[in-house]
Amino acid sequence: MTLNFGKRKNVYEIEEGKILQPKFDEKGLIPVITSEDSSGLILMHGYMNKEALSLSIETGLAHYWSRSRNLIWKKGESSGLYQKIVDMKIDDDQDCLWISVNVSGNGASCHVGYKSCFYRKIVFKKKESDINLEFIEKEKTFDPDVVYPNAPNPTKI
Repeated sequence: MTLNFGKRKNVYEIEEGKILQPKFDEKGLIPVITSEDSSGLILMHGYMNKEALSLSIETGLAHYWSRSRNLIWKKGESSGLYQKIVDMKIDDDQDCLWISVNVSGNGASCHVGYKSCFYRKIVFKKKESDINLEFIEKEKTFDPDVVYPNAPNPTKI
C-alpha cells in the first residue's frame, strides 16, 4: 500500500513543518543516502519512489527503486543482507533522504562484495590524465558469485 504524503503547499511548511512532503523528481524518484548506523559509514546511494518509501516506512526494512531493473527491490531479498532502518531523515527542502541502517549477515551492502559501495576514492593529480582510483577497502566482504548466483549484474555500461 502506498502512503499518502502531505501535499507541498508552501515553503514554510516544507522547511519548518512537521508534515512529510517529499519532493519526487520528474521520474517519481527521490535520492537516498544509506549509512551504517554504528559507524556512520556511507554504504550506498539509491532511489525510492512513493511505493518504496511507503514500504520502507511501513516495514522498517529498506526498499529501493532499481533504475536498471525498473522495479522495487527490498535490499537483502536475494542476498540475505537486509537493511533494518534505525533512523530516517529528510533534508531541508524534502528532496533527499538519509537512512541509517543495521545490515544483517556480514554487514555488507555492495553488490560487488565490498561493505560499502564507496570502496574507492579519486586520487587528485596535477594532470587530468593522471586521475586514478584508489581502493579504500582492500578485501571484499563476500563473493558476489556465491551470494548472487546466476543473477544479472545491475551495473549498466
